[in-house]
Amino acid sequence: MSLAHEFAYYKPLRLEEALSLKQQYGNKANILAGGTDLIVNIREGVLKPDLLIDIKRIKELSQLNWGNDTLFIGSNVTFAELIENEVVQKNFVLLHDACKTIGSTGIRARATLTGNICSAVPSLDSAPALLCYEAMIHCAGTGSKREIPVREWFLSPRKTALQEDEIVTGISIKRIPDSYGIYIKLGRYSGEDLAQAGWGILMIGDKQYRFAHCALSPIPKRAYHIEDLCNGNSLNADLIEKAIALIPSEINPITDIRCTQKYRMYISEIMLRRGLMAIQKRSSGKYIEPRKLMGDV
Repeated sequence: MSLAHEFAYYKPLRLEEALSLKQQYGNKANILAGGTDLIVNIREGVLKPDLLIDIKRIKELSQLNWGNDTLFIGSNVTFAELIENEVVQKNFVLLHDACKTIGSTGIRARATLTGNICSAVPSLDSAPALLCYEAMIHCAGTGSKREIPVREWFLSPRKTALQEDEIVTGISIKRIPDSYGIYIKLGRYSGEDLAQAGWGILMIGDKQYRFAHCALSPIPKRAYHIEDLCNGNSLNADLIEKAIALIPSEINPITDIRCTQKYRMYISEIMLRRGLMAIQKRSSGKYIEPRKLMGDV
């Protein structure tokens, strides 16, 4: 299938070249890293760029560095690389869970974490993990650099805090000692489906919690009301039911082609209950496969 829109294509070797082009073309230039969303959007006429800037040959954007308890994920790093990385497996289990749910093996070998957050779709699987780990988004413009907390990144569906002359250079997340995470996703089938609902849970020690969700509001969000209820308390059946009762105050789902609003509200109760029970088992040393938690709904 050919592309219906003609555009210029440039593949710079240096970040400075890419930034110069981005400054020149502004929102008429699109960044190509994995391209798994971008090429589809161009084919469907959603995007009509004048220029594609292919950043895959910019070496500094391919870094996956671990130091001072912080993981830096360059913009060219794929989901497959994150899944295979021992630091991610050991220290960022919630992110590792989320990466495994995205697309197919082929998609994960091509798609990047940075490209995923730049798409800013409400069903963004990586967002709950990044929100729970309080990631920082690193952006560069011509002669300038910015760090944007992920909680300020998503502005509305498909809209981020990135300025039109900027490029995301990477994402950094700090290790949280004594933490246990899990990501639970519900899709219509096993494979490349987008989330009908997604919940990320991070338990720190035995009395601190972070919750975040996707596909349940216009943007991925932290669930601060549930966090306020749970923080300072040990996890038990009563606390879980009280947390579930707060779900309507945290999410604002819609009805779309994948799911109804009513079902998203209903299934979130099941997901949160099973997720909290599973993370309790993970904290005691028992591995729970998150993909199996929603196998009978």
